[in-house]
Amino acid sequence: MITFFTAIGILILGYLFYSRFIERIEKVDPGRQTPAYKLNDGVDYVPMPWWRVFLIQFLNIAGLGPIFGAIAGAMWGPVAFLWIILGSVFAGAVHDYFSGMLSIRHNGVSITEIVGIYLGKGVKQFIRGFTVVLMVLVGAVFIMGPAKILAGLTPDALSMTFWVWVIFIYYLLATLLPIDKIIGRIYPVFGFALIFMALGLITALFVKGFDIPELSPANFRNFHVDAQKFPVFPMMFITIACGAISGFHSTQSPMMARCITNEKLGRRVFYGAMITEGVVAMIWAAIGMSFYGGIRELNVVMTENQGNAAFLVNEISNSLLGKFGGVLALLGVVAAPITSGDTAFRSARLIVADFLRFKQGPIKNRLFISIPLFTIGFLLTLVNFDIIWRYFAWSNQTLATFVLWAITVYLAGSRKFYWVTLIPAVFMTAVTSTYILFAPEGFSLPTVISYPAGILTALAALSGFFIYNKKINRDQ
Repeated sequence: MITFFTAIGILILGYLFYSRFIERIEKVDPGRQTPAYKLNDGVDYVPMPWWRVFLIQFLNIAGLGPIFGAIAGAMWGPVAFLWIILGSVFAGAVHDYFSGMLSIRHNGVSITEIVGIYLGKGVKQFIRGFTVVLMVLVGAVFIMGPAKILAGLTPDALSMTFWVWVIFIYYLLATLLPIDKIIGRIYPVFGFALIFMALGLITALFVKGFDIPELSPANFRNFHVDAQKFPVFPMMFITIACGAISGFHSTQSPMMARCITNEKLGRRVFYGAMITEGVVAMIWAAIGMSFYGGIRELNVVMTENQGNAAFLVNEISNSLLGKFGGVLALLGVVAAPITSGDTAFRSARLIVADFLRFKQGPIKNRLFISIPLFTIGFLLTLVNFDIIWRYFAWSNQTLATFVLWAITVYLAGSRKFYWVTLIPAVFMTAVTSTYILFAPEGFSLPTVISYPAGILTALAALSGFFIYNKKINRDQ
């Protein structure tokens, strides 16, 4: 348990100290008018209290990732704790903070437009299409995951198909209506359920005497049941995404950049929400490694259930908290992905609207964009969940990589300390490049090819950045 409490402490210290360092680099201006006031349209640009914006941001980004991803990541053993810590403090929270602050500086535009500003028009066009596809994938994933859990909680008459339609209708309303009408009102309730779930489960784990593995030299290895097919690098870094770093977050930060009332609040909203999600991921990773008696036992259960983390979430919640507590905990698990899915479709609408320069005040304009997006999302619910999840995971981390490079170029061009994002950008370039070459859903190349190729890709990107930075400095 020493490792667990130390990890939680480091996450908190990261927020208290490293986030202030990042804030000083950005040089926020509390007196500058934010887009929420400057462009208030009553639909997407709406000033809201910081605590409400924080809850929305937290619930937007805390989907199935820090729960399902952390449980799956726990199959690699205590090394997962290290990635959650380092990823959250030095990569994910920095990525989320700058994507939100850059959106504030550019009148609340979507992340695709921000990437285009700093990486060029060609990259912008690619990222526009790539991100809309990712958002629809997220929406589809976060329909099926909650629907599967709800179907297991309710009578047989209320099948998974029934819950898919219920969630789909809710998504449609949340995407079309002004942000303060549904999202701004019900998220505090969902937030309570999610907080209860996390705190209740970890407390019950300690009370019942479960043993959480320590990160020691002997345990610093790959515990995965199929270590050859699932090496720590790059597989674990793709599996644990939302609990460490996630490109999906950068699509949500601009949505909150349209509602935040002061630049000084960016640290607690954007950086703070990611650290909170890191704590949630730590809790679920710890539970995964200990509930079934150890990491080996977790691997056995996950293999028997074909990687279906929803089954484990159901069993763990009911066992640790009893029937009533288990239902509340599961509602938190259901609320998290639903509140990410609805804003995924909303983000897709805003990205397309920014691209088309289509004002979103009139409801008919919102319908014009939303209907095709929801049609594609519904068709994806008919595809095998595991296939969608795997492609979502890689796409998610690839977007994070592009965003990190865009932020790095921004910092370098502004003569700010760019190493805070350059190092994560290089690392994530190596991760995503190696993964798509090595993974079964990619090119399935052997490690002797995929590893060197992935690392060379990262070094090529690094060299390209230094050449660009030298040119910028010379021109200035």
